[in-house]
Amino acid sequence: MSSFVVALDVGGTSMKGGLVSESGAVLLSERCPTPRTEGPEAVVAAIREFISHLAASGDGIPAGVGLAVPGLVSEDVAVYAANLGWRDVQASDFTALDVPVMLGHDVRTGGLAESVLGAGRGVSDFLFLPIGTGIAGAMIVHGEPYGGSSGWGGEIGHIPVFPDGEECACGQFGCLETYASAASVGRRYSLRSGLKDVRAEQVVSSDDPLAVEVWDEAVEALSLALATYTLLLDPSMIVLGGGLAEAGPALFDPVRTRLVKRLAFRDAPPLLPAALGVDAGMLGAALLGWRAAGREDLGAGWVVDVRSEPLVS
Repeated sequence: MSSFVVALDVGGTSMKGGLVSESGAVLLSERCPTPRTEGPEAVVAAIREFISHLAASGDGIPAGVGLAVPGLVSEDVAVYAANLGWRDVQASDFTALDVPVMLGHDVRTGGLAESVLGAGRGVSDFLFLPIGTGIAGAMIVHGEPYGGSSGWGGEIGHIPVFPDGEECACGQFGCLETYASAASVGRRYSLRSGLKDVRAEQVVSSDDPLAVEVWDEAVEALSLALATYTLLLDPSMIVLGGGLAEAGPALFDPVRTRLVKRLAFRDAPPLLPAALGVDAGMLGAALLGWRAAGREDLGAGWVVDVRSEPLVS
């Protein structure tokens, strides 16, 4: 068997790909733009080309290919992705290589990596919640990401925390994502202040009363959603990742305090930062690639290099 797999994390703006060995060594890591404005066929073609390019950089033929993609997805079909426009794309359509391929939902694949390699190593039940431009969660149940009956499980960003609140892009009102995503924090401050293109990091680091108010509403929304999740699924811990988690104590301390207060009759689960940073999706895709090749035993002993992620606006 070949000594590496191709791993690809497909985002709406860019794709991060690499070659990952049996020992977890990242032999190669590259980025390329996602041409989503050119339509779904162009995106699929770009993925095929990128995978071929990565594979050609390795020594021999890869043992498998793993892809983390957005939207509704099964192991062998990318069913639908609103931000990329595709429908019912077979896993084999993403590559010209004659090797096994496995697909995974982008957030759940990152959660798989955090479970096997990161903050959730050795923990069977936890929530991985990356907070960036949007919010979606990976529910890890008995050590594996759980997608629900139809693959839509984990859409925590669309829990209505304030039912009479602002309209969300999804059509509902008062969604968590409308208040607590990095994009929303910047947007809501911009609307109230009249300033343009404000980033979430500027709001977090400012002691302007308006910034404090916007940030307080984000923290309140997040603590409400996490309390609801805790009461339903009783996770061993909650792992926060994505760009907004780089705010550190400014996020973790108030959310932790409010979560404890909202769970008055029971202990709150520990609230921890994600461990894998920008590499979570690609490393999760590598695990999928090795699983496609029949090596489900790999991953537990890997030691990975961790890089942080800048705050996402």
